[in-house]
Amino acid sequence: MTSVDAPIKPRSRGGPSRPRAPWHLRANAVVVCWLGLTVVAALAQEGLPAPRWLLIHVFLLGAVSNAILIWTEHFAVTLLHAREPDPRRSLIRLGTLNVGALAVQYGTAVGPWQVAAAGAGAVVAAVGWHAAALAGMARRALPGQFGHVVPWYVAASGTLAVGGTLGGLLVAHVGSGTLHAAHAQVNLFGWVGLTVLGTLFTLWPTILRTRMSALTRRASRAALRLAVPGLTLATGGLLLGMRWLAVLGLAVYAAAVVVALAPLADTVRRRRPHTPAAWMLAAAVVWFQVALVVDLVITFTRPPGEVADALEPLLPLVLVGFVAQTLIGSLVHLLPVVLGGGPARLKENSALLERGWTVRFAMVNLAVPLLALPVPPQVRLLGWAALLGAATAFVALALAALTRERLRTPVASPALAGVVAGCVLTGAAIVVADYDGSAPSMTVTASGAQQTVEVTLIGMRIQPGVIEAAPGTRLTLHVTNNDAQRHDLRLSTGERTPLLGPGESARLEVGVLAGAVDGWCTVAGHSAAGMTMRIVPKGVAAASDPGSHAAHTASAGESLDLAASMSPGWKPYDATLQPAPQEKEHQVEIRVQETDLEVAPGVRQRMWTFNGTVPGPVLRGRVGDVFTVTFVNDGTMGHGIDFHAGALAPDQPMRTIQPGQRLTYRFRADFAGAWLYHCSTMPMSQHIANGMYGAVVIDPPDLPRVNREYLLVQSELYLGQPGSQAQVAKMRQGRPDGWMFDGTVAGYDHAPLPAKARERVRIWMVAAGPDSGTAFHVVGAPFDTVYKEGAYLLREHDPGGAQVLDLAPAQGGFVELEFPEPGHYPLVDHSMRHAEAGAHGMFAVGAP
Repeated sequence: MTSVDAPIKPRSRGGPSRPRAPWHLRANAVVVCWLGLTVVAALAQEGLPAPRWLLIHVFLLGAVSNAILIWTEHFAVTLLHAREPDPRRSLIRLGTLNVGALAVQYGTAVGPWQVAAAGAGAVVAAVGWHAAALAGMARRALPGQFGHVVPWYVAASGTLAVGGTLGGLLVAHVGSGTLHAAHAQVNLFGWVGLTVLGTLFTLWPTILRTRMSALTRRASRAALRLAVPGLTLATGGLLLGMRWLAVLGLAVYAAAVVVALAPLADTVRRRRPHTPAAWMLAAAVVWFQVALVVDLVITFTRPPGEVADALEPLLPLVLVGFVAQTLIGSLVHLLPVVLGGGPARLKENSALLERGWTVRFAMVNLAVPLLALPVPPQVRLLGWAALLGAATAFVALALAALTRERLRTPVASPALAGVVAGCVLTGAAIVVADYDGSAPSMTVTASGAQQTVEVTLIGMRIQPGVIEAAPGTRLTLHVTNNDAQRHDLRLSTGERTPLLGPGESARLEVGVLAGAVDGWCTVAGHSAAGMTMRIVPKGVAAASDPGSHAAHTASAGESLDLAASMSPGWKPYDATLQPAPQEKEHQVEIRVQETDLEVAPGVRQRMWTFNGTVPGPVLRGRVGDVFTVTFVNDGTMGHGIDFHAGALAPDQPMRTIQPGQRLTYRFRADFAGAWLYHCSTMPMSQHIANGMYGAVVIDPPDLPRVNREYLLVQSELYLGQPGSQAQVAKMRQGRPDGWMFDGTVAGYDHAPLPAKARERVRIWMVAAGPDSGTAFHVVGAPFDTVYKEGAYLLREHDPGGAQVLDLAPAQGGFVELEFPEPGHYPLVDHSMRHAEAGAHGMFAVGAP
């Protein structure tokens, strides 16, 4: 067995180790700065754009990724006895990583997304270059007893290439919850997990000041052979939506962790943890195992699309318990080594970093369960206080050590100052909100006057809509959300509130008023629905300028070629209506999904859907049946649901739920009819127009059997990005781009509905609108039965007939008919403007 104290110490060929210290001194200053920014982001919280996402990525992409790049190169050089790499290349890699990290965070939090995607590419490039450098170093090195560690670092870099690519797709709004879950798993268990496990083989016995276990090399190679395939299976299973494949992969990865930890456990039997770094790393390993077990359980019990949301509350187990403690524990041991200066200086710097470590250790490990478990807000606040106190104390001690070393080593001062300045600029660029240039450029002297205005968000309106104040006034807005769903308020000068839940408030410091300032809610579609306001100096017209945010209007809709062919692979909505099931209790799950659908020949559009189709799933039953609907929001914004067929107070079942939430909606169908259901979230016109509707069919008593039944839901089509100014302007002006049966313009022209001559056919009809009804007509086949809004207007064998089923928006009914002979029978909305713009289809009637 071999002591590992020597390999971890810095060394260089052909001279003393002192010249190497400035490089690691500069590099570790970057890590400490990112840790400081993490503390700032945690304290700022809702004052930042995308606060939770930003906090996670400032820490992981900033502090942790920089530490991995720095220390894995350091360890590889030392363990392989390799030639010292060119520090300029290392600095360029590190710089590329930090520029990419900044771009990812700024582009995601503020925009545009292209900046974030480019940043993800830079991060992947930097880490790929780092992996190539390590692999080249390993190929050139002589065989040695520590060479088994470097493949862990190369494999970890490969996982970040995958995770970074998935992250780039996410910021480009490509993919779904499965992509998010795969991105999180491969980065946490790959980039971070593989790096830590590989490092612990040598770092753990070094910290314990004992010899390496004889099991180490064999366990290292066996564990890596399990870990990489396990992560590959887990990531692939999540991406493909294959739960069992993902679970199998995680189980294989867990087995790899057990194998990797075996030599560490063997080492502990000889020497117990007795230093701050050892206790922190031991606690980190325990939390890592807990997090892995929880992850396995969640992946086993949840569909792949729900894994990311289910793991979200448990992130403290990984981020605080495992990653943060590993990083801080490693730095407590390694920083004094890198700072150098002989045994006396090593002891002095170690003592500085270890001050109060027992209290900080207890605070961090107390914070983990308080932040991960569902505890009262006051208790959670205690967890945040403990965590931030411990983190702030370490950052202060680390900066003190680095500053003391800088004073002792003047050659490092300029570079260190540049690094710290770069971190400060990075933090400033992330924290500041984007400035869109619409604020006035004139200079106004503050008059000393101050004014506070109460602003209310309610009913898709910002009240007051116009605020006047004297030029030079320091204006403060006290913003309260009195609505049932979440809103925020953003100003064209860059200030913004966090996303406010019902009843929540925030203050906006507008500053010295120099000119007109526009404000709006940033939730998709809300500003277009009228949630805008304006602040104007007294004497300035209140109407929005042509270029202001509130004044943006849409151009005319695109023209549709109804005669064009549908795209290859297009499948029509199945209009066939199945008979009502015999059971009286119906269990239904309806999920919000944002789906790209072909809404007209050759035209695809992102739609807000129930279960991925427009219209959503059909519910059918009989009078007295009970429907229990589990409503799940897998979308990116708040949604609700409203079943017209039920009679109940809307307060709870029709409330808006946020992404990742679910509710149970139970109603009894006491009345027969063809009923609409739709999203209940304001503005309803947008949610319905973008596809969030469906039908409930409750059979009248003694409904006779027929040969065929079809269900048609007619609605309007508004092209454009859902919730965009252009799309909503068309809705408000009543200018649809087309009309649809069952979610597609002229869809049943391209996929005619089948029937046979002299068969009895029943056609159920619901008008979803949101603004126009229908005058449903079948050319060449009069109706002998008409049922509308719960009552028969005409029945078979009556002497009269009918030509149209007229329905206002949200009404429903059915007609029955028999086709006299084979042929093609058009079905249309006899409002000819609607028919000619897509409310048109065909029955293909064959011989009896």
